Amino acid sequence: MLSSSRVLAWPRTAKRLAVISVDIVLALLATWVAYALRLDNTYYPVGAQRWVYGIAPLLAIPIFIRFGLYRAIFRYTGQAALVATGKAVALYALLLTLVLLWNQWPGVPRSLGLLQPIVFLLFVGGSRAFARFWLAGLAARMPGNQGRLLIFGAGSAGAQTAAALGMARSYTLVGFVDDDPRKDGRSINGAQVHASNRLLSLVREEQITDVLLAMPNATRERRNQIIESLQALPVHVRTLPSMADLASGKVTVQDIHELDIEDLLGREPVPPNVQLLARDLAGQVVLVSGAGGSIGGELTRQIVRQRPRKLLLLEHSEFGLYSIHQELELYCRAQDLPVELVSLLGSISNLERMAAICNKYRPATVYHAAAYKHVPMVEDNPGEGVRNNIFGTLNLAHAAAEAGVKRFVLISTDKAVRPTNVMGATKRVAELVLQALAASNTGTCFSMVRFGNVLGSSGSVVPLFRKQLAEGGPLTVTHEEVTRYFMTIPEAAQLVLQAGAMGEGGDVFVLDMGQPVKIMDLARRMIQLSGLSVRDADHPDGDIEIAVTGLRTGEKLYEELLIGDNPQPTEHPRIMKAHEPFLPWAELKPELDDLYLAAERNDAVAIKAFMQKHVQGYQPA
Repeated sequence: MLSSSRVLAWPRTAKRLAVISVDIVLALLATWVAYALRLDNTYYPVGAQRWVYGIAPLLAIPIFIRFGLYRAIFRYTGQAALVATGKAVALYALLLTLVLLWNQWPGVPRSLGLLQPIVFLLFVGGSRAFARFWLAGLAARMPGNQGRLLIFGAGSAGAQTAAALGMARSYTLVGFVDDDPRKDGRSINGAQVHASNRLLSLVREEQITDVLLAMPNATRERRNQIIESLQALPVHVRTLPSMADLASGKVTVQDIHELDIEDLLGREPVPPNVQLLARDLAGQVVLVSGAGGSIGGELTRQIVRQRPRKLLLLEHSEFGLYSIHQELELYCRAQDLPVELVSLLGSISNLERMAAICNKYRPATVYHAAAYKHVPMVEDNPGEGVRNNIFGTLNLAHAAAEAGVKRFVLISTDKAVRPTNVMGATKRVAELVLQALAASNTGTCFSMVRFGNVLGSSGSVVPLFRKQLAEGGPLTVTHEEVTRYFMTIPEAAQLVLQAGAMGEGGDVFVLDMGQPVKIMDLARRMIQLSGLSVRDADHPDGDIEIAVTGLRTGEKLYEELLIGDNPQPTEHPRIMKAHEPFLPWAELKPELDDLYLAAERNDAVAIKAFMQKHVQGYQPA
């Protein structure tokens, strides 16, 4: 009898040919059923009616190939694959109908062009559902078709998880693994506990498909050791939420999720300094621009916890503003926080609107997160990038200074250091603007915070890789050697709040982010920890390919955090400060006037000439 384990062991080419063969049979069967339903009898084709049997698979299979339906891994098929199948069948139905209308074969009902694809879609969808049910171990009520699970951690979290899994019957629990040698040989609800040094042999001997890390109190170093040891094995590694999320004592199957971003990075998050976080926020009026974005939204969440008197949410996207306001309102109500939330629609490119907001609400601190940040998009639209990132910053800074704002903190990026693209150059010029204003003694303390890529933000690499994994690949990397500094969204927001509190005027704050991460290694790590294998020249039968697409316009292989080599320590051990060269405001102002005119004309040549003159190390790609 054909077993799921044997099918999974087939070469990838054999799996694809098998699926194509099944789809051909289903197309023929759907045609027979459609004829039988339409003609209301057991049908035997005659004459021209036989043509439809040949046309159906000849149309369907190329369309399915074009829509990538044979790249998907059935045991991980999700909503995206189902939508793709629906679109492919819809196109197939349209083409089949056109063929039937064009030929007008006698004895062939025109309604067959609609009826046959409907039946075909039901057959194809059913076959995919059965494949996932059979191969992925998702048949919750059929013993023998369940995923084989090993829980690492025989503490209370592991025991509660095992109980919840037993009720849901989604997995076959093979046993527990624990670091505590005193638990070796014991059992929890009939499942044996093994010593952690047996982890690898257990995975192989017991044909484990999933490993769950149920260790909310384990150190990051220990978690990384376990993850590294499992990386080369064909198991899907998952984790439970943090201990704070488990405080209620409720553990369900739904609590199991993919590995945290911190686990993928393999480094400890930067711990916050609580005193610095609360400084200049409690009881104050605080404004966050770009409040509906990834960084701006997290800033507002962190700020709300410090109990400001009023939090101003400035955003140009109506939907983004509505979403973050609703979220914060629910949170404040649940936590009984006396924070007044004010939603402000507006663009930082509108000086009058910025001035009106600052004069009306008189914020004590402004966190400026509104910016265009996607490198290729700004490269193709340099004028808009300059207007928003440079002159939008200048507008809000002028309005803040005029209204007597105490602190103004710019969210900057490592791409501002010796940039090769317009986006990075605009962020460096925005820094130059604030440095010049800080030296002009406006009464406002201007500072900026520079950090690397933020995981989980819109357009970041981990969500993209997860989406590509769900679709069966390939994972796209622009260059084999490209590296980036990474931090999580909460880390980034906490850094901004802490560094802003330390600002003295004109400061550039950067985070000691450790070693940069190689994107190719991150892609391999995500594939392997999903229980899949990398497909390359040495392993042609692997599950997921990593495609090298080439560096995008303006993209760098390596990012830097400092222009100079003189970082100074601060009261936070992981935050450094630099005073970098800049032009005085009197010299910078006329140059900015010329840049504004160039931006109005979207004159890319003039814009890049300005950047080459004033941005240290700028080399346009």
